[in-house]
Amino acid sequence: MNLLNVTIDGIKVQVPEGTSVLDAAKLANVDIPTLCYLKDINEIGACRMCLVDVGARALQTACVYPCSEGLNVITNSPKIRDIRKATLELILSNHERTCLTCIRNNNCELQALAEKLNVREIPYDGVSKGLPIDNISKSIVRDNNKCILCRRCVAVCNKIQTVGAINVMERGYDTIISTADHRSIADVNCVNCGQCINVCPVGALYEKDNTQLVWDAIKDPDKHVVIQTAPSVRAGIGEEFGYPIGTPVTGKMVAAIKKLGFDRVFDTDTAADLTIMEEGTEFLNRLNNGGKLPLITSCSPGWVKFCEHEFPDFLDNLSSCKSPQQMFGALIKSYYAKKNNIDPSKIFVVSVMPCTAKKYEGDRQEMEKDVDISITSRELARMIREAGVDFRSLEDAKFDDPLGEATGAGVIFGATGGVMEAALRTVYYILEGKRINELDVKPIRGTEGIKEATIKIAGIDVSVCAVSGLGNARKVLNMVKNGEKNYHFIEIMACPGGCVNGGGQPIVPAKIRNKINVAAERAKAIYSEDQRATYRNSDENEFVKKFYEEFAEAPGSHIAHELLHTHYIKRDRFIDKSK
Repeated sequence: MNLLNVTIDGIKVQVPEGTSVLDAAKLANVDIPTLCYLKDINEIGACRMCLVDVGARALQTACVYPCSEGLNVITNSPKIRDIRKATLELILSNHERTCLTCIRNNNCELQALAEKLNVREIPYDGVSKGLPIDNISKSIVRDNNKCILCRRCVAVCNKIQTVGAINVMERGYDTIISTADHRSIADVNCVNCGQCINVCPVGALYEKDNTQLVWDAIKDPDKHVVIQTAPSVRAGIGEEFGYPIGTPVTGKMVAAIKKLGFDRVFDTDTAADLTIMEEGTEFLNRLNNGGKLPLITSCSPGWVKFCEHEFPDFLDNLSSCKSPQQMFGALIKSYYAKKNNIDPSKIFVVSVMPCTAKKYEGDRQEMEKDVDISITSRELARMIREAGVDFRSLEDAKFDDPLGEATGAGVIFGATGGVMEAALRTVYYILEGKRINELDVKPIRGTEGIKEATIKIAGIDVSVCAVSGLGNARKVLNMVKNGEKNYHFIEIMACPGGCVNGGGQPIVPAKIRNKINVAAERAKAIYSEDQRATYRNSDENEFVKKFYEEFAEAPGSHIAHELLHTHYIKRDRFIDKSK
C-alpha cells in the first residue's frame, strides 16, 4: 500500500493513495461540513459545503478531491467560512422552512448545519416552488418543496438498489428529482423499500403516516385492536429515545405500547416461527420431489415487488408463504378469533414494522386485508411521544399470550441471513434428527451483501445464499440465470443489511452513518436476543405446535395453504391508467 504524507490544518497524517481530503481530515480529527455526501453511496460534490483550500486557483470539494503527496489543506479560513455560509443561505432561500411542523424537525441535517454555521438570517429572496405533494403511494410521500437536490435518494435508488424509480429531471432552476413523465411513485416501478427516506437529509421524503388511523381504531369500542411488532423494531426504536444504536429495548417497547390502549400486544416473531415451519416444509417438498429450485424467500415485500417487475421468470421460485406480518394477521382473524369467540370483522390488526414496503404489502389484493394498518418504527415512536409516555422510565413488560411466544429463530429474521439460518436450523433437525452446528451457518451471518454456504444435510450438499440490497439481488439472480451459480435456497432482503436497516427504522444522520455500520450494530441486538432465548428453533415453539394440532393439521396442509400462502403477479414498469 502506497502511503501519502498530507497536512490538514497543520496536522500531518499519512493516508493510503486514493484517499479523499474528507477522509484524510477525519484521520486528523478535523470536521468538514457536508450535506450531499454519503459514504459509498453519494460522493459527487454537489452541495459545495465541503469546500477547502488545497493551494489551487479555486476551492475544491473535499469529498471527491484526492490526496497527493505533500498536499497541504486548509479547511477553515474566513474565505471558506463565508463561502460555506453563503452557499447554505442560498439553499435555505429556496427551501420550504416549515421546520416546526416538519416530520424531520430536530433530526434534519440542513437544520443542524444551519445551527453549526450560525445562520440566523436568510439575506436572499428565494422563490417558492409550489410543487404538489405526491402522496398517492401507500408507503412513501414525496415533497419536492423541501428537496435540496443533494441527489442521495437518486444514488441509493439507482446505485444501491438498481430500481431506478427516481432520477434527476429537467435543467437549471427547473431541476427536480422525479419519476419518468413526473408520475406518482405509486405508478412506476418503486418497490417501496424506503431507502430513499433513510438517506434524505431533510423532510422531502417520508413514510405515509397511519398513526391517526390507529388512534381511531383504539378509541372505537366495537373494535378489538391487536398489535404485532417485528423483530427489528426492538433493535432500533430505542434510538428514538436517546439509546445508543443497537440497544435492545424489547421490554420497554412492550410496556410503552401497552400504555397506548391496545387490547393485545403480540410478537411477530411467533409468526416468523410459523413461516419457518411452512417455508421449511415447502423447501423439503421441492428438494425431495423435483420442485422448482432455488427456493427464494418471500418475507421482504420490497424484494417481492422488485421480482415482479424485474425478474418475473423467477416468480415460480418464490416461496408461496406469506410474510410473517401477513401470516400473523391471517392467524389473528382465524385461529385467534375462533379461540376467543371474537367476530373477525371486529378485529383490527396493526403491525409495527421496520419497513415502509409493509404498508404496501398489507394493501395487496392477494393478502385479503390480513393486516389492517402497518406503521413504522418511527410512527410508533411518535405515538409514544404523543401519548406522553416516558419511555426510559418504564419497567420492562412482556408480550401477551399466546402470540407472544417466540424462539430465537424468529427474532433473527431481522438480520440479513437470519431467515436462512432459522430455516436451516429446523430443516437440518427434521432430516438429521439433531441440531445444526452453528459454525456451519456462520458464513451467512454478517452484513455483507452476498453470503454463501454449503451445508451437508442428509447426504446432500445444500448450497445456500443470503442476499441483502436489491442491487446485490440483481447480481445473484443474473448469475443464476446465466448458469454461473447454482443454489438450492436463496434468502433475499430488499434493504442492505436486512430489516434492521429497513426504510421505516430511525433515521441516522450521514455524519454517523459515515462512521459506523448501523445495520451491524442493530443486528447485534437481534442476535443477543437469540442467544438468550429459552428455545432457539422454530420447531420448538409450543404455540405453533398447538396451532397445527388444533387448527391447521400440519405444515403444508390444505388448510395451511389456504390461510398462510399467497401468489404473485408479473408487473409492468409503469401502471397504465387507461386500462
